[in-house]
Amino acid sequence: MDPTRMCELLVGLPEVNVLGVTDVLGAPLRVHVETRSARPTCSGCGKRALVKDRPEVELVDLAAFGRQTRLVWRKHRWACPAPACPMGSWTGEHPAIASPRLGLTDRAGRWATEQVGRHGRTVNEVAEELGCDWHTINDAVIAYGSVLVDDPARIGEPTALGLDETLFARQGQWRRQLWSTSIVDVGAGKLLDVVPGRSNTEPCRWLAARDEAWRKRIRWATLDLSGPYRSVFDTMLPDATQVADPFHLVKLANAKLDECRRRVQNETMGHRGRKDDPLYRCRRLLTKADERLDERGRSRLLGLLDAGDPRGDVRMAWHAKEVLRSVYEHHDPELALEFVERLGRDFQDESCPEEVHSLGRTIIRWKDQIAAWHQAQVSNGPTEAAILWSGREGVFDVADEGVGARGGRVLWSAALASPMWRAGRSRHRSLLARAPPVEAVEVAGEGAARSHAGDRRRVLDGRRR
Repeated sequence: MDPTRMCELLVGLPEVNVLGVTDVLGAPLRVHVETRSARPTCSGCGKRALVKDRPEVELVDLAAFGRQTRLVWRKHRWACPAPACPMGSWTGEHPAIASPRLGLTDRAGRWATEQVGRHGRTVNEVAEELGCDWHTINDAVIAYGSVLVDDPARIGEPTALGLDETLFARQGQWRRQLWSTSIVDVGAGKLLDVVPGRSNTEPCRWLAARDEAWRKRIRWATLDLSGPYRSVFDTMLPDATQVADPFHLVKLANAKLDECRRRVQNETMGHRGRKDDPLYRCRRLLTKADERLDERGRSRLLGLLDAGDPRGDVRMAWHAKEVLRSVYEHHDPELALEFVERLGRDFQDESCPEEVHSLGRTIIRWKDQIAAWHQAQVSNGPTEAAILWSGREGVFDVADEGVGARGGRVLWSAALASPMWRAGRSRHRSLLARAPPVEAVEVAGEGAARSHAGDRRRVLDGRRR
């Protein structure tokens, strides 16, 4: 068998001649090749071109036999023989070997993109494995990944859309916060795009770029009690049913409970919570779900409230939080809406502390979105998961070459050519064609079977205490 042909088979590139292999101790293996192609004709005048020069270009290639490898491509620089021809000279290219202006071979660039994008490896890790510069891998990931990201089929035709904000970076001497908004297909758990800011401007502009038929297909719009995002859906998706995320509603109730605890702590003790103060000692028990408290924990909680909550404000806020959680135990949308309306009015009672009043006002403002969960059964959980999820299919780790430092906050983005990318941020990550399904966040407690009337009695019992 021809040894030269055997070398060509091992190199695995079409239409190339293997000129030789350089093996230097402690250095990557260098394989010298040239293309096997017919002499081209000038595109300007049609005459057969002449060889002007034979430059050598060294490209990073995949490892061979456990060693880092370089492909040394001896190119052809062609020249038109006609002096008056405007073409002058040009360099021969071969896309199967390498793309223009990239320092990797085509197969190495595709492999690096898959390693960073599909398997969640960092650019630096891949660069170390191939023995090249960080920017060499990063440029290839951007070049190959942008085509996948810009594919119109990537966005698809979602029926449920979610919005959520992410702290993108801290910039300048005073660490000014730069926010971004993630747009997620809630049904598929797929990040569609990331736009700058957390106002309604950029999400509205993104939705306006979609055609009307695409917007009409959106049935559910999930959000986290955000006024600007509510404005986005009111303006751009008026036919979609807005769904308030259960997790953020319960989180708000816990925040109001903790705010009440800290206020009572300062009023009764005259200082912030200390480790021996009763209200400080029960701060974790207060935010814990009622059904997760055992008999010992409940007795300890009630004892600490008796010792540190003389007026019963914290106890009332605790009962209000638990009653609000029970909204998600109902399965009838109409009953849930009635429950939310009456609960919002009950929280306005003069016997309730000011934090519960504030919670009640929020519930009344968002009553339709809260009750819509019982009909839609979708939440903003996949939106949160798409931002936090890493190390699985569809992740990029890329950076703007215009920024020297590779440090900084990580952001999940779906478009390398998005406005945030062009703004020259230091670093961000991108989701590719599809992310794996992400289950919605479960908020409602299991096993608690309290009726509507029982919930109201509990609120009244809390007031009397």
